[in-house]
Amino acid sequence: MTPKTTISRRQALLAGAALPFAGATLATIPRPVQAAAPQQGTYAPKFNRFKLGGFEVSTLLAGTRPVENPHAIFGLSTPDEDFAQVSQAAFLPTEVAQFFFTPTLVNTGTELVLFDTGLNGAGITAALQAAGYSADQVDTVVITHMHGDHIGGLMTDGQPTFANARYVTGAAEHNFWAGANNKTFDSNVRPLNEKMSFIDDGATVAPGITALLAAGHTPGHMAYVLESDGQSLVLIADTANHYVWSLAHPDWEVKFDMDKAMAAQSRHKVLGMLASERMPFIGYHMPFPALGFVEARGEGFHYVPASYQLMLNG
Repeated sequence: MTPKTTISRRQALLAGAALPFAGATLATIPRPVQAAAPQQGTYAPKFNRFKLGGFEVSTLLAGTRPVENPHAIFGLSTPDEDFAQVSQAAFLPTEVAQFFFTPTLVNTGTELVLFDTGLNGAGITAALQAAGYSADQVDTVVITHMHGDHIGGLMTDGQPTFANARYVTGAAEHNFWAGANNKTFDSNVRPLNEKMSFIDDGATVAPGITALLAAGHTPGHMAYVLESDGQSLVLIADTANHYVWSLAHPDWEVKFDMDKAMAAQSRHKVLGMLASERMPFIGYHMPFPALGFVEARGEGFHYVPASYQLMLNG
């Protein structure tokens, strides 16, 4: 009996594609003689810009880096096999994750407002310059919370990076870190206290920019709602830190959440609002350009990256 041969769909497609060239050989196909083009290396864009009503919004990539063993950060109480299964379903490796640090710049037409400052002054300055701005043009710097990757760019070589800016942050957040004996706070935030305004939930930073308390990641962690000409967007900051491990599983414990139960409550609140109102959002640690939508799915949520929706606003 002749053994039956099984051909996969992929093999059949490849075989069919090769038929027009069945009579040709490498020796008979003419090849131009030229030097190989040099490889250019990988590249990540430094900014992404779109319109939101009368606002012009730019996300700024102030830094990105791989971080090993993400399960030591996300899903702390989740069994290894469950974490691996969720990651595999999302085509994600479990041994390393890529982290993104994305401040947001909002040009309201009358004021240039920067939300968070990245890891250091050099990173945020370079991202601003790529977007066509200089640090001394920033009118207002809003700090969502006081972790080092958000306040690291406030100072450059011991001097304020944003020489002409006023500063805004949550009162509860500032009060906590002021008594925490934190080196980065003491060097980067405390020297700016005289130029700093302290706000609470629901406060207005500038016309169309409203604070939204989303505590848990830190004691006074704030998100911010942008509204202009009937269009809205939420800057969620670190309410959710990963597009799969935080959104699909908002109850998973995260290493950097200081109050893990409250942080989970804030994720459910903010992500639920985004899903029900179909509002776009920017997440500080989402894959760049950090812009997308949220879909309710099961007991969690699903991240839908923005494609061209907000390009249509221009």
